[in-house]
Amino acid sequence: MEKPIISRISGALVVAKNMRGARMNEIVRVGKEGLVGEVIRLQGDLAYIQVYEDTSGLFVGEPIERTGESLTVELGPGLLYTAFDGVQRPLQVLRDKAGDFITRGIVASALPREKKWDFEPVLKKGDIVEPGAIIGEVQETKSIRHKILAPPNIKPSKIKEIKKGTFTVEDTICILEDGTELKLYHKWPVRVPRPFKKRLGPEKPLITGQRVLDFFFPIALGGNAAIPGGFGTGKTVTEQTLAKCSLVDIVIYIGCGERGNEMTEVLVEFPHLDDPFHEGAPLMDRTILVVNTSNMPVAAREASIYVGITLAEYYRDMGYNVLLLADSTSRWAEALREISSRLEEMPGEEGYPPYLAAKLAAFYERTGRVIPLAGEKYEGSVTAVGAVSPPGGDFSEPVTQSTLRVVGALWALDTALAYRRHYPAINWLRSYTLYFELMEKWFKENVAEDYPELRRKAREILQKNAELEEIVQLVGPDALDDHERLLLEVGRLIRDGFLQQSAFDPVDYSCPIEKQYEMMKVIIKYLDMGEKALKNEIEIENIIKPELIDRIIRLKEKPLDEFRKEKEEVEKEIEKILKPAEEPVG
Repeated sequence: MEKPIISRISGALVVAKNMRGARMNEIVRVGKEGLVGEVIRLQGDLAYIQVYEDTSGLFVGEPIERTGESLTVELGPGLLYTAFDGVQRPLQVLRDKAGDFITRGIVASALPREKKWDFEPVLKKGDIVEPGAIIGEVQETKSIRHKILAPPNIKPSKIKEIKKGTFTVEDTICILEDGTELKLYHKWPVRVPRPFKKRLGPEKPLITGQRVLDFFFPIALGGNAAIPGGFGTGKTVTEQTLAKCSLVDIVIYIGCGERGNEMTEVLVEFPHLDDPFHEGAPLMDRTILVVNTSNMPVAAREASIYVGITLAEYYRDMGYNVLLLADSTSRWAEALREISSRLEEMPGEEGYPPYLAAKLAAFYERTGRVIPLAGEKYEGSVTAVGAVSPPGGDFSEPVTQSTLRVVGALWALDTALAYRRHYPAINWLRSYTLYFELMEKWFKENVAEDYPELRRKAREILQKNAELEEIVQLVGPDALDDHERLLLEVGRLIRDGFLQQSAFDPVDYSCPIEKQYEMMKVIIKYLDMGEKALKNEIEIENIIKPELIDRIIRLKEKPLDEFRKEKEEVEKEIEKILKPAEEPVG
């Protein structure tokens, strides 16, 4: 039987012959240098292989080596505080082996093989190990206790022997009666969703600390959202802010096709950030970075998304809430388009493959809040936020439209807001969420009974404010009556004092949900008192006093303990200035 060899090379696509018996998605080693590739189409004895490394220098006739395995990731302690490339090779290990420039064909284990972990079993001899069961724990970082999971594809069996002590990931820690040996890690194919017992409804919110998101367009734990926006609108900054401030256990940040300087900033900055929820621990203690910049091989972008979501599902199965940030899915779609064109498939809209929408849907369907195989007390979730980079900020292009069909929240970035230095530059008129009604009960029980009504009133003010601004631009402010002038001022107050938030302010970079509610209560109280004052013929100039409005805006800069005192003083000042409204003028 003839050995598999290269018969054609087209960019990242290599066609191999004599491949009869190969399987779809099988990993192969391409050429003399052993480049990593994956079989994506079979035709007779030909196999079409997408290569995850640069193919320049390959020649027709070079050998192909089959591995018999799918593209898998290693799942075990040692994942956190690590930056991987698109096929789960640790960047630090690659640098140690090859220097600053990655050598082709280099092999590196995802998990450290020499490091020892203190393993504490939670099961004992004679217990039955079910698929996906938690057999023990190790302290992975200061912040996270890593649960050691039995692989989801094993058969139930009793424990014959289980050990306690210090082990490497390759040491056997548990032997089952059917002969299965369990280690601190196991492998899982990235294109296969990890199984779970039951999917739960989106009834609990993910608190991000960003007022425009939490108050107006909240996302559920286990939900998904898209952040589309043109160049320079702040997609990457918004996602990095979510990574730093969101109330989750694990953060997985995928830099998919982004510029190298942006990912360098993440790699340099994140290890020096303090974790706001674990005192004395760095944010990287509960963060994984999957790095595949725009100058890296294009095919590896396609893999990086699946590597990230599989890592997220793994920590979800331990009972953790995971936030997956994909920046950006447009670059991933471009990788699909390039491979599709190399395969000479019939192109769809703008050259993207016809199955683009199905691929995006399959990715976002792997999110959710679930009861894992380990049981009800280990309820976990994967929440995905994908940045989209539509050319020219055109939301009608295929990637944005395909994404909007499957996500539950749209956080639309606005170029005009970004140019006005209003951050986050999220357009409150174009954005939406489908989750709020499902989570309304949670907000009533955990924040305030009138929370939904307050949110509805604030949205109405912003809507009316947009209409009034159009009138002002056409005919000037003199065309407005006093009530409309008050609404215009309150709309500005909501924009500047509530929606605008500085990522660099030591206090305002993240805002607790209780403070958000109280801030909006002050603004609505100012509006209500102002309307009463107008009814009692108080001059509008006595109502919209700049010093009072400025004081309301600066409430956001106060720490929570100072905020409550300042809020009471501001409310007293509002009542003092507008008190004549209670007594009709004689």
